[in-house]
Amino acid sequence: MTTPINPSELANPSEVAKIGTPALSAASALIGDPSRFGYVADDGTVFVKTPQGDKAVGSYPGKSAEEALSYFVRKFEALASEVALTAARITSGAMVPQDAYEAVKKLRAQVSELNGVGDLAALAASVEQIEPLIEGHREAYEAKKAEEAAAKAARRDQIIIEKEKIVAEAESLALSESWKATGDRLKVLLDEWKAAPRLDKKVDADFWKRFSASRNKFDKRRRAHFAQLESITEKVSGEKEALVLEAEKLATSSDWVSTARRFKALMDLWKAAGRGKRSDDTKQWARFKAAQDQFFTAKSADLEKREVSMAANLIKREELLPKIEALLPFTDVKAAKASLRELMNEWSKIGITNRDKRAALDARVAVVEDAIKSAEAELWRKSDPAAKARAADVVKQLSDSIESYEKAATKATAAGNAKKAKEASESAAARRIWLAEAEKSLAEFQ
Repeated sequence: MTTPINPSELANPSEVAKIGTPALSAASALIGDPSRFGYVADDGTVFVKTPQGDKAVGSYPGKSAEEALSYFVRKFEALASEVALTAARITSGAMVPQDAYEAVKKLRAQVSELNGVGDLAALAASVEQIEPLIEGHREAYEAKKAEEAAAKAARRDQIIIEKEKIVAEAESLALSESWKATGDRLKVLLDEWKAAPRLDKKVDADFWKRFSASRNKFDKRRRAHFAQLESITEKVSGEKEALVLEAEKLATSSDWVSTARRFKALMDLWKAAGRGKRSDDTKQWARFKAAQDQFFTAKSADLEKREVSMAANLIKREELLPKIEALLPFTDVKAAKASLRELMNEWSKIGITNRDKRAALDARVAVVEDAIKSAEAELWRKSDPAAKARAADVVKQLSDSIESYEKAATKATAAGNAKKAKEASESAAARRIWLAEAEKSLAEFQ
């Protein structure tokens, strides 16, 4: 079943010409106003004018004479569109000759039985002009068949390329030692293989043989690798025993800074060593953790002795903080920045303060710093000539666009095209809203 050409498009002579010379003749019945071939009688009956005389085609109860006539015109236009489309498809070689003859036969019957308003004689003549096109365009049909065959062959070549890519990647992974990542990737490749279209049996079998061999090779190597891990865990246990012994020696150290760094290094080495035997790992970790806890407990006890000094430093920071916060709000960014620099020099000279308590103070200082940085950035943004030029360009483009749409609306209104006029007016209105926002942005640079 063919899809009708839009009658409103075919009614435009310039659109009809686009479908080709043979189809142009078939579409000629649509050029102009089909309604001139019909009228509505006083009793509501719709008539069509034909060379054989006026013919009643029906009525449309409950509708005006104009609506009734329009209804039967649309029936005519729909069939005329199908006639034109059939001619165009034959001309392009899109229809099998046998189907084309059947289509002409069907159209001939539809035209003779049509209850519609339009140039029925021209439409019938258009149908009769189609049949001679069929043999004349058989060559186009054959060419189209050849093109489709070529496309099918090209698709097969593309599938071969895709499967070769999958197989080649699997072969490249066969010797990989990234066991987890490669195993996951081979699963993805297997899914891609399953999703790929089938080729002929022999070609597919050859590809699968290569793909399967690569997967099997990797799986065999992976199994061998994990079989060796049992012996490796013994070596790991030996390395961790050495780390535990060193940690136990450091447990009583009072060199807080360097020993804390060494414990961190020992922890990194512990993590890097990997897993040993599960029973050994658990016991060794308990000893390592006990030594670590002993040192850091002693370190914490020493830190408590320094709490008095840190408390005094906290008071100094709390006394200095109001001076920093008093910089807000400000009107002179440069002056505020200079004052903050001096105050921050005092702030940095204050000794160590409890980290947890200082965090809240630093956060309040950061508010002032951020405010000054933001003001500096805003000052630069408003003085940036490139940004101002871009804002002005946006305003100009929107103004030009509004003017263009308003002219289009006026022109469409004058032509009686209310729909086009409405669309143009709505487009102009939308851009006025955008223009207002753009003008606000531009005003910030003034």
